[in-house]
Amino acid sequence: MTNFGLFVRFTLREGAGEAFDALMRETTAAIQAHEPGTLVYACHQVEGAPNERIFYELYADLDAFEEHERQPHTQHFLAERTKHVEKTEVDRLQPYAGKYPTGDEA
Repeated sequence: MTNFGLFVRFTLREGAGEAFDALMRETTAAIQAHEPGTLVYACHQVEGAPNERIFYELYADLDAFEEHERQPHTQHFLAERTKHVEKTEVDRLQPYAGKYPTGDEA
């Protein structure tokens, strides 16, 4: 298996949730339409933490992730998020066991 994943936690600026979520919906729509190598791009609000957002991203492989990073909608998101985000934490993930949307096993 060559899947590549990210776990990202965003801490938003006070009052920025609505604007960040709108930006995320716009970006996610473009990801769905233009990125076949992006297998999962799931955005979550954190219960009890209104300024926290969690992303789980799974790509077919490292090349698919790099292609995602080159996309105009991703570049737009990266530039605009600074208006809304106070802190970003990113973990790169190497899957080793589980069930994946491709039917692959780790």
